[in-house]
Amino acid sequence: MQSTHWLLTSAAILMIAAGCKKGSESQEPVRREASAVTADEDKAKNKHDQGTIQVGLITSLTGKFSALGSENKKAIELAVEQVNAEGGLLGKKVTLITRDDQTLPDKSVLAYNDIKSSGIVAVIGSAFSNSALATLPLAQRDGIPYLSPTPTEEQVQPIKPYVFVVPALSTEYAERYLEYMQAQKIGKVAVAHDTKGAYATSGYKATQALAAKYGVQIVKDEEFEMATSDFSPIFTHIKGSGAQAFVFWGTGPSGVTVTKQYAAANMKVPLFMTPSQASKLWLEPVGPAGEGVTVLSAIGVVGEYLPDGPQKQIIEKMEVPFRKKHGYAPPQFAQDGYSACLILFEAIRKAGSADRKKIQEALEHLTVLTPNGKYTYSPTNHAGINREYISVNVVKDGKFVPTDWAKEQLARTVASQ
Repeated sequence: MQSTHWLLTSAAILMIAAGCKKGSESQEPVRREASAVTADEDKAKNKHDQGTIQVGLITSLTGKFSALGSENKKAIELAVEQVNAEGGLLGKKVTLITRDDQTLPDKSVLAYNDIKSSGIVAVIGSAFSNSALATLPLAQRDGIPYLSPTPTEEQVQPIKPYVFVVPALSTEYAERYLEYMQAQKIGKVAVAHDTKGAYATSGYKATQALAAKYGVQIVKDEEFEMATSDFSPIFTHIKGSGAQAFVFWGTGPSGVTVTKQYAAANMKVPLFMTPSQASKLWLEPVGPAGEGVTVLSAIGVVGEYLPDGPQKQIIEKMEVPFRKKHGYAPPQFAQDGYSACLILFEAIRKAGSADRKKIQEALEHLTVLTPNGKYTYSPTNHAGINREYISVNVVKDGKFVPTDWAKEQLARTVASQ
């Protein structure tokens, strides 16, 4: 009887083991494809005790926002190359462990769970706001500093001790536009926003809430979804509304689609776009349709128009090698990724340690100059930068050129640094 029981138990164990092996074999290719693991990254995971400082990067390398995430990754890799060429941090080399969230929040969570135990000191998060919002609560729970290259307010309002936003918040971008409109005596606007994107919704709500403060009235309020391919119904609603500008809060391919269709419809109301379009990824596909369009951006996107000084120098430190390597100027998303690295690197230096808690404490008391501008974080401010470093540009001959108003504002800002 005991012999029979032993044989049955052994058979069960063998069956379970075989099943586990089979499941592992079937899942492994999927996991690796989703995470974009490279041989170098796998080696990096095992180097934490061999004199390296490891940083996690979760970004969109496939899916609808792959163009954004790819630019983000290029700039972060450049920042890591530069800091290592300068001797690294605390006498150690910096290594990067990258995962692809496929522009899907659930994949971002899986990517985070995959790397969180790899010895990473911090995570630079997804360029897709919805992915960031899904993932950052886990980093907060685990006590891992999370630097987000997306501007959604919900990430830092209320404050989450381990979460820090890199770009100016959507509220700051919205208010910068309203300041400009007030200066240009634009009193009536039409607004359209993507109802599914956290970034677009946040920017729209800020525009709606702050408009009256600047004497601006929203005369048409339109909604669309990320997959929208025909914006003509919105254009029909704008015509005859009395709007003096049309503000579009959207990301990804929708920005290209609406610009082309707007030009084809021969709309007379000026088109105002947000920082999601501050890139060649929008400029090139829209072509002539982009001429004359107004676009917000971080200061680094228009660095060539700044007066000489520390701000321009830090922009050029990124822009020159980036352009040499990739053949074009770094777009908004690259500026955000590079700035995130400079913020993290300075926090590690200030902490004098790769300990996550000490890095978090250093971040909360950090002032540092980056291509995006001068950051000042505090225990009550995890956004760090305000609208003084936002430029209002017009597309001229296929380039982002600051308006005269923006040139004056930015010159005053950099002079006070």
